[in-house]
Amino acid sequence: MRQAEFDQPYRGGFVGPEHHYALTVHFEDTDAAGVVYHANYIKFLERARSDMLRAAGADHLASHRDGLGTYVVAEVHIRYRRPARLGDDLLILSRMAGLNAASIVIQQRVMRGAELLAEASVTAAFLGPSGRPQRQPADWIERFRDLDSCSQ
Repeated sequence: MRQAEFDQPYRGGFVGPEHHYALTVHFEDTDAAGVVYHANYIKFLERARSDMLRAAGADHLASHRDGLGTYVVAEVHIRYRRPARLGDDLLILSRMAGLNAASIVIQQRVMRGAELLAEASVTAAFLGPSGRPQRQPADWIERFRDLDSCSQ
């Protein structure tokens, strides 16, 4: 690889309708026993979800910066199945599972190889500058509709 490739942040991407985001568990992610602290799974899921939105063409940062609106997590359901440990290479798989005018639902799985470590369902509401729910940008809805596993 050339140096320029190492100087770029990691980006996940879509494999069909499912977004893939890889990461390695670092010391800061774990507790004294070397097991990933439960709250850090939420951070892993957030990184993958944000990257999924970017890869789908939703410029969340520009929308927030321009005062058009932003997503906030309204609900999270997570089930921990097995522990991740220091040094593990993980893959976060994210899939659009629901689409409404002012919210999205994303199903996510944390994998270590073929082993399921955690699964989550996250509802994110799109809020306008007033802090109240509002319709998502129409072009985002169209892009998300193409990814929505419930509509296929």
